[in-house]
Amino acid sequence: MSSEIQEGPLEPAAEPRASPKLSWREKRWERRRRRRRTEELLGWIFVPLIVLACYWLVVTILDGLGTSPSAIVAGIRQVLSGGGPVQP
Repeated sequence: MSSEIQEGPLEPAAEPRASPKLSWREKRWERRRRRRRTEELLGWIFVPLIVLACYWLVVTILDGLGTSPSAIVAGIRQVLSGGGPVQP
């Protein structure tokens, strides 16, 4: 009976694919992940630049008006403390 079984030569195993084909949901998830990573990186770069630019803008405007941020803060503290000009 074993003579009835005809076994052929062994075939090589199929090579596994490097990356399986992704579904549309997996592709969308990958795009979102890349976008979030890019947005996070740009946020770490642009937010400090925007804050610094706003500070420079305020300082430039106040300098143009003939005052400074420290003078403004001192004036606000004087108003809040109730200290006005000394009257004789």
